Amino acid sequence: MLKRRSIITGAAAAVLGAPAIVKAQNVGDWPKGPIRFVVPFPPGGSTDPITRVIQAKLIENTGWQINVDNKPGGTGVVGAANVAKSAPDGQSWLFVFDNHILNPIWTPKLPYTDSELMPVMQIGRSAQGIACHPSRPYQSFADVVKAAKAQPGKISVAVLAASLAQVMFAFMQKENGFEVNTIPYKGGGPLLQDGIAGVTDLAVSSLAVMMPHVRAGKLKLIAVTGDKRSKAVPDMPTVIEQGIKAAPSYSWWGVYAPTGTPKPIVDRMHAEITKAVRSPDVTQKFVDQFDMDIVLSSPEQFAAYQSKEQEFWGKVIRDNKLKPE
Repeated sequence: MLKRRSIITGAAAAVLGAPAIVKAQNVGDWPKGPIRFVVPFPPGGSTDPITRVIQAKLIENTGWQINVDNKPGGTGVVGAANVAKSAPDGQSWLFVFDNHILNPIWTPKLPYTDSELMPVMQIGRSAQGIACHPSRPYQSFADVVKAAKAQPGKISVAVLAASLAQVMFAFMQKENGFEVNTIPYKGGGPLLQDGIAGVTDLAVSSLAVMMPHVRAGKLKLIAVTGDKRSKAVPDMPTVIEQGIKAAPSYSWWGVYAPTGTPKPIVDRMHAEITKAVRSPDVTQKFVDQFDMDIVLSSPEQFAAYQSKEQEFWGKVIRDNKLKPE
């Protein structure tokens, strides 16, 4: 059986470690003009609004001119390539969602390489939720597994294409001996629309996006995917608590810069983003709107986390011969 190296991954360790603000060094005359925060997705979702909240607080704190530049396409590949090929001068920064670290595994011939982007920090993370249409009979994810064993392939599950959710379900099926019909979607909007309409039996997304529909009674939450219960729904057991063999899985948001960006500039940006996110109003917004555990890891912690996650989930992708769509 494939085993997780540690239930608490690098991100969780960063949370527990509560890293201090990195001490910034002299950055000379940086920034030289407007700074770009590239979001490799269209407006909406979670990455764009999180980036814009940080942008606003940084402008307030520093007076810098910062523009959010949406460059969607290819599950984040277009925007990532844009920053990877940008000058390493501290003027371009990439804000990503968790699927970013899987792209090199799904698509070996990317227009950039991992080595062209340097990890700066993980901002925070949120457990994913598994929900079903209220008309479905399932009261827990354990009920789903039991039904899927009785009727392999009948239950449909909506997940984002090329996402951690898609890989997580492949892992759980193999480890627990059940089979569902996993349907990859290109966007979170259509995914949830079909879940709410009952087109699919289950829908998987970050709790941040799912919870408004759960509270409205349009979806029925049956599990969360973290290593502990969510503060947003403390009565909802995790998948593991329900007796299912699984690896904790989180949606998360992070920042990268072009490799070669001077360390003093990276340290200054890390310090300013940390200060912004730790501002009480920003922290409260991220917790309330995105069910976010604030992480604010160091570049070294984030790089180690990326490496472990790619190794673990990459093996799942290869072992199950998964395709991103």
